[in-house]
Amino acid sequence: MSPESWKDQLSLVSSDDYRIMGRHRIPNAVTKLSGLETDDGDGNNDSSGGAWVTKPKRIVVSNQLPIRAHRDISSNRWCFEFDNDSLYLQLKDGFPPETEVVYVGSLNADVLPSEQEDVSQLLLDKFQCVPTFLPSDLLSKYYHGFCKHYLWPIFHYLLPMTQAQGSLFDRSNWRAYTTVNKIFADKIFEVLNPDDDYVWIHDYHLMILPTFLRNRFHRIKLGIFLHSPFPSSEIYRTLPVRDEILKGFLNCDLVGFHTFDYARHFLSCCSRMLGLDYESKRGYIGLEYFGRTVSIKILPVGIHMGQIESIKASEETAEKVKGLRERFKGNTVMLGVDDLDMFKGISLKFWAMGQLLEQNAELRGKVVLVQITNPARSSGKDVQDVEKQINLIADEINAKFGRPGGYKPIVFVNGPVSTLDKVAYYAISECVVVNAVRDGMNLVPYKYTVTRQGSPVLDAALGFGEDDVRKSVIIVSEFIGCSPSLSGAIRVNPWNIDAVTDAMSSAMTMSDKEKNLRHQKHHKYISSHNVAYWARSYDQDLQRACKDHFNKRFWGVGFGLFFKVVALDPNFRKLCVETIVPAYKKTSSRLILLDYDGTMMDQDTLDKKPSDGLISLLNRLCDDPNNLVFIVSGRGKDPLSKWFDSCPNLGISAEHGYFTRWNSDSPWETSELPADLSWKKIAKPVMNHYMEATDGSFIEEKESAMVWHHQEADHSFGSWQAKELLDHLESVLTNEPVVVKRGQHIVEVKPQGVSKGKVVEHLIATIRNSKGKRPDFLLCIGDDRSDEDMFDSIVKHQDVSSIGLAEVFACTVGQKPSKAKYYLDDTPSVITMLEWLAAASDGSKHEQQQKQKKFTFQQPMGQCRNESIDL
Repeated sequence: MSPESWKDQLSLVSSDDYRIMGRHRIPNAVTKLSGLETDDGDGNNDSSGGAWVTKPKRIVVSNQLPIRAHRDISSNRWCFEFDNDSLYLQLKDGFPPETEVVYVGSLNADVLPSEQEDVSQLLLDKFQCVPTFLPSDLLSKYYHGFCKHYLWPIFHYLLPMTQAQGSLFDRSNWRAYTTVNKIFADKIFEVLNPDDDYVWIHDYHLMILPTFLRNRFHRIKLGIFLHSPFPSSEIYRTLPVRDEILKGFLNCDLVGFHTFDYARHFLSCCSRMLGLDYESKRGYIGLEYFGRTVSIKILPVGIHMGQIESIKASEETAEKVKGLRERFKGNTVMLGVDDLDMFKGISLKFWAMGQLLEQNAELRGKVVLVQITNPARSSGKDVQDVEKQINLIADEINAKFGRPGGYKPIVFVNGPVSTLDKVAYYAISECVVVNAVRDGMNLVPYKYTVTRQGSPVLDAALGFGEDDVRKSVIIVSEFIGCSPSLSGAIRVNPWNIDAVTDAMSSAMTMSDKEKNLRHQKHHKYISSHNVAYWARSYDQDLQRACKDHFNKRFWGVGFGLFFKVVALDPNFRKLCVETIVPAYKKTSSRLILLDYDGTMMDQDTLDKKPSDGLISLLNRLCDDPNNLVFIVSGRGKDPLSKWFDSCPNLGISAEHGYFTRWNSDSPWETSELPADLSWKKIAKPVMNHYMEATDGSFIEEKESAMVWHHQEADHSFGSWQAKELLDHLESVLTNEPVVVKRGQHIVEVKPQGVSKGKVVEHLIATIRNSKGKRPDFLLCIGDDRSDEDMFDSIVKHQDVSSIGLAEVFACTVGQKPSKAKYYLDDTPSVITMLEWLAAASDGSKHEQQQKQKKFTFQQPMGQCRNESIDL
């Protein structure tokens, strides 16, 4: 049976079937076919997508363009400039020199419809920007309704239990989200050259955009980077549109995350909801999805070092620093820089500050927490509640610990605050406190560290000499993306007020030497892992992930947001009656190899005993003297011999070829391998341990092998335990003559040298030795990983000179990547195909009988001479 990820796969049509369109039509599920000769997937050879630009470029797609816009009052014309603070503008430094970069996104300005065409042309000509103008009502539902008030809280682990915390799912807001993503896709098509360009999508606003792009251009080079957290599967699975979003990610070639935790949650969702397993090869994590490998990138973003260095060298910055130094003279400054939202933990930070002053009277009047609040990115009751709460707490603490003369322990600086002003505050702060309860990355500690490294201008403004040590202290929440990369920071649980208070106290009392060691450690990492390093690394991995696009044939399957592409070998196609039956009829020495579970018998069937109809079908095939039919199975010889006892001419190869018999009258032959099975005494206790710990699992003990089954266990836990058992068994059996393999819902231990591939080689060699020639027809059908060994053996020896096979049909069950060259959809399709072959044998037998009857009738009738009588 095909893996779970293929269960919803509908039938495909090979390009060869166009010759017989009268008998085979393209199923409704196949929306497009992209061959090696075309890339656009919509039937024409024009792969330019309407774009005249042929130079390879990077198309950076984000919710908003890296552009600042304002209308000039005197001329009433729009004026634009690049936003140098935008990450999407800064990442250009990581691309190869002279790379053309085009930006696609919304413009943070209300441009009238009559002006939009002129503005679009201006932005494209001067800024390489393509704006997506969204009507105000659509924008409100898309951004405020779905993104900020529904999706964003869930991705930050806040479920919308009531209207007071986020919004409940609204189908109209979801439709707006879908519509906007489609608008973005249309804009990308205007500038896309799908053969050469790379598209890099950013963040949760555009998570289904990859599906629209992949639908139009199957081989598009496509990556996405999520700048927010990705929640655990228990949270994510509450989304009513969870599958649509997850499959949007999987339509990319590369998916990027800031931390391993976020990537792990994504992989867990793919496993639990779609049945996909991931593999790590040479440091790269990949998900196999319908023949494509979706690569996973884990790398936190960096900052633009040049921007901070430029601001540090500014005389304007120095003047700001002098003013702030005078304002907070005699006080040690701790700094917080946060957006005004419910997840930044500002109130928790204030409570810790109050507790610090409560417990350390000597710090009153000597320490100040400066809190810069960036403007909220959306409006709503949640933002109003946060603002009200932090103001009440700050007023309470200031009233309790403030002193005459203007001292306030908590100082608010309400945004917007320029980057230059923030750098000035970084420069005078002994400690920065980043206390978010959940955050994507947060670059405040990075910018703070680089600023504290100083510059000649800053040093003069601060009164530092050449011998003064560079020092900084970072208090960082363990629930934000930058935390893993700041090994010298004081990590805290923001919900633990005592722990945050202790961290603040440590920052005040820490020696300058230790502060310097922590600072230098951070600065070395941050300066080498800047935004250019991040973008360059992602771009290189995206190129690597896309390098095999033109070595496969892509099929478009499904509709709407459930669209996907299936990547198959160019020669992989459906096994058709018109192909195999003529070859079957013209050959005289045929070898037919059939797997049982998942091939002849549906994997989900509880009663595995073959039906009378199946027994009859196998007997019809075996009765043809030109056929040698074998069941090649991993099952033990006892159940197989019992089930097929009424098939006297059927050959059976049990336990992956360890036991073989040619018919019901012949004895069982054993593989020519050492019969030492003492390893079972080692393996059995280990398997028993995992069986007891995994509800629904069981052990199957064969004569030559042992199998741990987990198909009845919880899918996620069973897969996890299978990986652990595999590692455990490989460790304890490392010196034994066995191999440990993981299959579909199983972990199996079997002797080395035993495989279904060896069965193929053994049977062909035996036939050659007994008959003096090799079979001229080979049909091999199987469905799982063990059957790939048969296909691999056939592929390696397929040329006529080595095996002498005129007709070879290696066929897998299910439209999935395989070493086989053909596929059949499912078990019923296999049975139907065998019925056709049996009918062909019956026809040949009838023809032989007719000829024999004609011959015996004519011989006695000498007077008939050469007359032919048709019976």
